[in-house]
This record gives sequence, C-alpha cells and structure tokens, in this order.
Amino acid sequence: MTADARRTTGDGLVVDTNYGPVRGIDDGIVKSWKGIRYAAPPAGALRWRPPEPPRRWTEPADATRVGPVCPQPTDPRIPLDLGAPQGDDCLTLNVWASSDTEPGAGRPVLVWVHGGAYVLGSSAQPLYHGRALASGGEAIIVTVNYRLGALGFLDLSAFGDEFATNLGLRDVLCALQWVRENIAGFGGDPDRVTLFGESAGGGIITALLASPAAAGLFGAAIAQSSPATSIYDRERARRVAELFLDELQVRPDDASTLTEVPTPALMMASKRVFDHVPVRTPGTLAFAPIIDGDIVPGHPVELARSGRTHPVPLIIGTNKHEAALFRWMKSPLMPITPTAIRAMFAEIAAEQPDLQLPDEQQIRSTYRGRGKTLGLGVASDIGFRMPSVWFAEGHRDVAPVYLYRFDFATPMLRLLRLGAAHATELPYVWGNLVAGPKDPTFKLGGLKAGRTVSARMRTRWLSFAADHTPAGLPGDPVWRPYRAADRATLVIDAADRVVDDIDRPLRTAWGDQVLSFR
Repeated sequence: MTADARRTTGDGLVVDTNYGPVRGIDDGIVKSWKGIRYAAPPAGALRWRPPEPPRRWTEPADATRVGPVCPQPTDPRIPLDLGAPQGDDCLTLNVWASSDTEPGAGRPVLVWVHGGAYVLGSSAQPLYHGRALASGGEAIIVTVNYRLGALGFLDLSAFGDEFATNLGLRDVLCALQWVRENIAGFGGDPDRVTLFGESAGGGIITALLASPAAAGLFGAAIAQSSPATSIYDRERARRVAELFLDELQVRPDDASTLTEVPTPALMMASKRVFDHVPVRTPGTLAFAPIIDGDIVPGHPVELARSGRTHPVPLIIGTNKHEAALFRWMKSPLMPITPTAIRAMFAEIAAEQPDLQLPDEQQIRSTYRGRGKTLGLGVASDIGFRMPSVWFAEGHRDVAPVYLYRFDFATPMLRLLRLGAAHATELPYVWGNLVAGPKDPTFKLGGLKAGRTVSARMRTRWLSFAADHTPAGLPGDPVWRPYRAADRATLVIDAADRVVDDIDRPLRTAWGDQVLSFR
C-alpha cells in the first residue's frame, strides 16, 4: 500500500499501515500510537534470524499502550524504569504527532534509538515519552525497540548458517524501512527522516552512517555520546560467543539448540559474560556491533575518515564529564583507574602493534589542571569524546557536521561529583526534566535554568530535523559547521556559546590515529 492510499477515520486516530490498521489516542495536544508491531516476534526459529514481517491483521489494533520490551538482565546499579514488561514480542515502535497533524502533512520525522550499553533500555522508558517534543507540531517523533544483549549483538555466525549477524542493527534498519513506508499516514515526510540516539543508540547511528544497507533510509543524523570505536572484528566476536556457549554448557557443534534455550537462561548467561568481558579487557563491551562485511563493512570511524559514510548532515557530540556516571555506579564498563587504563593501552598495543600510541607524559600534562582526574578524563575522552571528534573530522568532508559539548549540570549533580555525566543531557532533549518525586536532579535548584536549556536544545534538534540547520532561539549564537579552518563547537550550558577548536589540546595529545579494539 502506498502512502497516498492510506486512510484515517474522522477522528484521525486509526491509521492504515502496511500490515494492518492501528488505533491511537489523542489527549488534545498530542496524538500517539504505541506498541505498533514492525516485525514478527523474534522467538523460536526466528530468535537468531533477521527481522521478518509480522502477520497481517484486519481490525484496528489497540495502539494506546506500549508493547513489551526486549528481554534483558536487570542490574541493581542501573534502576531503570523500562516502561513495560519484558517479552519476546518486542519489535515495536511508538509514534507521536501534535493533535492538529493530518495524514500527508509532510512534517519532519525524528526516529529515536535508545541507549543502554547494547544490553539495557527500551523505547517505552518514561524519559523518552515524545509528548513534549511533538507538542509544537514541528516534527513527528518515533521511538524504536530493538534486540539487545546476546539476542541482538552476539555473533554466532561461525557456528551455523542459521545465525545472522548484527541483529540489533538489522532491527533498526527494519524499523526505518517501516517508517519510510508508513509514516506519511501519521503526518510525516518519509524523505525528511532524522535518526537520533544516545550512547549505544548513538553507536548504532555512527555504524549505520557507514552501512550500505542504510542508504536512503534517513536524511540526517544526531549521535549523542556515541561509542563510535566500540565495534569489533569477527575473531574477537567469536571469542565472546564461545564464552557465552560455555556459560550455557552448549558445545559449538550444538549451537543450533539455542533456539530452544529458555529466555531466563539466556539472560543469566548474558549477564555473566557482560560483567566478565570488561573486567578481563578494560574498555570493551561484551555485546556490540561487529564488522561482518555486510551490515558493517569496516570500522565506522575509519570509513568516515576515508569519505565512505552516507553524505547526510550530522550533529555529533558528547558530555563534558561522560565517565563520571560510570565511576559513580562503580561500573567496570569504563577504565577509570590508572591500572585499568594501562591494561587498556596494553590490549590495544597487542592487537595493533604498528599503531603509534599517545605519549603518556603528554597525556598527563594535557589533563593536569583541567579539573579532571587523569583516569576520569582519559576514560571520558577515549570512550566518547575522541571517537566523536575523529568521526566528525572525517564525515565533514562528505556532509555538514555540527559538533557540540554538553556542559550543563545542576547544583545537585555537581555536589554528587557527576557534573555533565553520561546521559545527563537526555531530559533536556526530550523536555522531560523531572523523572519523579525521587529524582534528585533539581533538589538543590536549577530547574528554571534547566527549562531554558531544554527549550534551546529542543529548538535546535527540531530545526535540524526540519532543514538541517540547528538554529536556536532568538538571540542564541549561530552554530557553525565543524570545518578544518576553525572547528567550531557549540558548548551547551546555562548560556550557549560557540568555541573554536575547543578540543585542540586533546587532538594534539591523542594524535590522528584512531585507537580502538579489534
């Protein structure tokens, strides 16, 4: 069915999709359709396969509630409100549009890919409720579920043809294809789709910017705190898969039986492998996209630096104190201690003996006096900042790039020594500033300033979705593209400012060679 053939009822709440009609809800400001199935449940024989079309339906499906979220291990260090129960039927998405949006209105579309270290999170998290972002009518908002952890990023392809690679990425590609074919019925323009996401979601975006399979599925991108170099080769992925099989006491020759293993057992094995890998090899993830020669043909940062990414405008950036969150959580994900950092460099040197590693004395002198401990600064920059800068340095040759750094922190977050830590920009992007009565963020003040920061960020993100120019509110500084001549960077704080070449000391210290695990 083409977009022109779509219909809605008089109240605009029933929309036909390629697979069947869905009925949403209108609160008088925003219409929403939740839990729309874009692929069949990835269970049984489909557990380790690329997403397949769902079974068609004829009666309007109830789209007033979010669907199940991907099964995932719980972590007491990360008390996430996933917004819905876990379940196999998790390949769903949610759509928000202002109440005055009509089918065929041709509004820009923002498609969100959530973060969570490739193992946690969901599109149903209250933080990602799209009402505030959609209420002004500037864009249609879509949030996507995809497979996580072992279900989405374990590479079992060495053990049988029934196992596909990069399933989580394939899910996002499938969702983008659904958006292309169906979003006009919700008032969106399929030719003005901006893909945006944070952390692992940002990593998915930088991976898809280098993926031939993503060609034509989005026309702009926003990568927030992307771990762009946390993508591994097939040999390393096989070692992780063998660890996973060992945890389940499954022989490689019997890997086909994994379609029958109960989901709770998979989650237990996933959790043990996830916890073990970064302890053994600091700075690495157990589950992440891999270079499979298909969906991901090479390391995305290196592809960007050779001009082989999709020529779409890009906003990319990080937070000033990324690693502070991992220190606060006592998480092994980031190598914050000097011992862990030395182990990380030793691992990189062993894998890439010809690589010129940064001089340790220069690194130390770079971080001295910058208000960061050496470990915290190195962890933030090698994990997030430098990969984003390296990606920007390459991608700017094929399309406009806008680089930012998020510095805003409330008094409470500064007191907790979190500052502008990883993920702290999310409430401002979404306009959902207070998560609940137990949220400590604004307990010591800062809400008025936070609302202003949020208004500016939402304005820039929505403006970028509309015409690829991240204009702010009246009086805000002009955010210039990141070019070799000045390397303009937007610093987002209580007041925005544009600073030329703010990362020069880091670029000098770390050099031009991309440091990443293989």
